[in-house]
Amino acid sequence: MYKRQPLFIARRLYSERGENNKVSKPALYIATTGVALGLAVMIISVCVILGFKHTIRDKVTGLGAHATVANFVSLHGSEQRPIDYSDSIRNVLKKTPGLKSMQSFAMTQGILKTDSDFMGVAYKGIAADYDTAFIHSCMTEGSIPRFSDKSSGNKILISKNIATKLRLKTGDRVFSYFINNGDIRVRRYTVAGIYQTNMTKFDESLCFCDLYSAVKLNGWSQGQVSGVELLLHDIANVPIAARYLVKNVNRQGDKYGETYSSETVYEMYPQIFSWLDLLDLNVWIILGLMICVSGITIISGLLIIILERTRMIGTLKAMGCRNRSVRNIFIWFAALVIGRGLILGDIIALGLVALQKYTKFVSLDASVYYVDYVPVEINAPLILLINAATLAICLLVFIGPSYIVSHINPVKTIKYE
Repeated sequence: MYKRQPLFIARRLYSERGENNKVSKPALYIATTGVALGLAVMIISVCVILGFKHTIRDKVTGLGAHATVANFVSLHGSEQRPIDYSDSIRNVLKKTPGLKSMQSFAMTQGILKTDSDFMGVAYKGIAADYDTAFIHSCMTEGSIPRFSDKSSGNKILISKNIATKLRLKTGDRVFSYFINNGDIRVRRYTVAGIYQTNMTKFDESLCFCDLYSAVKLNGWSQGQVSGVELLLHDIANVPIAARYLVKNVNRQGDKYGETYSSETVYEMYPQIFSWLDLLDLNVWIILGLMICVSGITIISGLLIIILERTRMIGTLKAMGCRNRSVRNIFIWFAALVIGRGLILGDIIALGLVALQKYTKFVSLDASVYYVDYVPVEINAPLILLINAATLAICLLVFIGPSYIVSHINPVKTIKYE
């Protein structure tokens, strides 16, 4: 037979409509639907997992950076100790592989007090060079003031959680008390803005103020800070950057006798990244199960169709058609059925993903999942790979059952039809 004949016959079989298709038609629909739903579940699962991973990762690195250089005692203990952010350490950090930017900060503790309530908070002093892009995306009210490391300002940025507990809003004035070495200092601040990350670690008690103010309130010298945050171009560069920091920064001392140390985002938030790794495992399980279901469905439907076409197979064999050519007909037929199922599955999955992306109709408990809606992310190369893998695996598992045509006797099929 000519090479194109199996495809031609398969297309004729696929497009047939009539009384002879009373059983084939339902089997065809079942096979197509099985592939479509299996693919849709796989694509939606992957888009949701990618959305979760990137959203949570961006939240963590947005306020915690990819790596932090700080005092050894501060990173591995509860005491807040400074490091000297001198030109020498600055030059070493600039050579970190994959570095995008670096920013210093200073932490201090205080008590915010209103007329009716008070609460303990952690102040993070930052300067004008601090990357506030992520904070800006989390703003719910007001604006981010221009923080400085040269002078003291009277504006602060608080979380929505703090604002709710203390009944504060943008423009309100509040007193803050600081205790350092037995001395009590009082500052009067104006709430310039309110942010919400839905990350309990940050929203519970973190406020932003001037770097200059935080350093002075701690009683530190000029140039001393709590640490330096390193932002990389890609989170994939974290392991390389970590090795560089361990080799060139860790265990080095500054002029005050303090010891430098470093910590990556994976070490700072191990539970969050362990949870994200668990999501990866879940999606692999879902992909495996859905491919198995799709494979079984397509095999079941097509075997029914093969058994219905026994007389046609016998006629083809009687005309001299080889078993291999007959098998190719049904493999092409399977490819057409699977292809239609893939198209339907893509339409269903991408439609639902796009709907969620732009309407956020599926909501979540932010206190549990760190976001108040199901985040999704469309990765075109990965979706194409899932389509190709589904097509290849379904065809491979069908090759075995297709050998049933080898056992069909043309004489018997024609005689008893």
